[in-house]
Amino acid sequence: MSSLQKLEILGKAAKFDTCASTASNRNIRRSKGYIGAPLRSGICHSFLPDGRCITLLKVLYTNKCLHDCGYCFNSAGHQNRISFEPNELVKLFMNLYLRNYVEGLFLSSGVCQTAEKTMEGMIETVRLLRLKENYEGYIHLKILPSTPYYLIKEGSSYADRLSVNCEAPNKSRFRDLSGTKEFKSDILTRIAWIKGLKKRKLIPSGHTTQFVVGGAGESDKELLRMSLWLYDKMLLNRAYYSAFYPIKGTALEENAPTPVIREHRLYQADWLMRIYDFRFSEIELAFNDEDNIPLSKDPKLLIAKANPDRFPLEVNEASYEDLIHVPGVGPISARRIVNLRKNGVSVEDFHQLANIGVVLKRARPYLSVARRRQTQLDNFLNKKDVEVVKNVVHEWY
Repeated sequence: MSSLQKLEILGKAAKFDTCASTASNRNIRRSKGYIGAPLRSGICHSFLPDGRCITLLKVLYTNKCLHDCGYCFNSAGHQNRISFEPNELVKLFMNLYLRNYVEGLFLSSGVCQTAEKTMEGMIETVRLLRLKENYEGYIHLKILPSTPYYLIKEGSSYADRLSVNCEAPNKSRFRDLSGTKEFKSDILTRIAWIKGLKKRKLIPSGHTTQFVVGGAGESDKELLRMSLWLYDKMLLNRAYYSAFYPIKGTALEENAPTPVIREHRLYQADWLMRIYDFRFSEIELAFNDEDNIPLSKDPKLLIAKANPDRFPLEVNEASYEDLIHVPGVGPISARRIVNLRKNGVSVEDFHQLANIGVVLKRARPYLSVARRRQTQLDNFLNKKDVEVVKNVVHEWY
């Protein structure tokens, strides 16, 4: 089988691994003869002949796997069980790179024979790219469950970013997904080892993880609580959420797929924790009775509605922390408002807020400007009166 035929199979199988951030602070060698660069603001986009935008070559080293993960294509017993050889994959990548089809590599894999043996082949691949081909661009290396520490450390010397997939938020949920891996020893221990390497500044772009959303019946609360623990205790850079989709031939093929909008709600809540510094007790205000975020609601809006005594905020008096809690106000616009105030400039009207970057459609009900607030029918009529007025207006038109 040709390398391109392998790429068609192993590249397709890699689509279930998620990676969005590709920036790296790794010091690169500036001497003559080296190619590629891990841009600090993210790698460059490239375009295939058919116009599709692509940045990373996302591929599996092998789709052979000894594990029984109920969500995974590699456990489904499909034909075409194949593997790359390190030199073969290096040659393929460099061919694509020099043709400007890709700018970086995301290398994952199934587990063939043992994690140690498979990781040896993966690390040999990235070693050859760095030392033989003098490639200085971005490399994201997936660490397999049960990988020995010495291989993780060696991998960190070549890769910009490492990742270990948690898949589930805790031991009991993890057991529902796989019976051949152990959550604490195979997954969390490896993440802790990577944390140590990060503290020693051996991983330029840090490390990430990924969860299968809905595969084990877990709640959003469980997922977000685990993500917060990983951010705080394991120095995780980012958690990714992948909606479960049943694959024929797997143990979970009869389960219903998870709506993709649930991914979106989890990312919104994750963003509030990671970027906006919301406390988990605030995030909990967005959960329904099943400890999930309603699919039809923005969690930030739900949190704001659960705190009616906090609003409306006077823009010219509110702190950064208060402003960041307003729907439609992000970190950049909140800082702009505070900086204007420090320079003796007051916000005079809502139009000025829009120019600053505030999304007025969301923010108006929660803000006042110079003590002026958007007046809404609901503010001065009870629910029954509102319906009466709406019915009258409807009859007029």
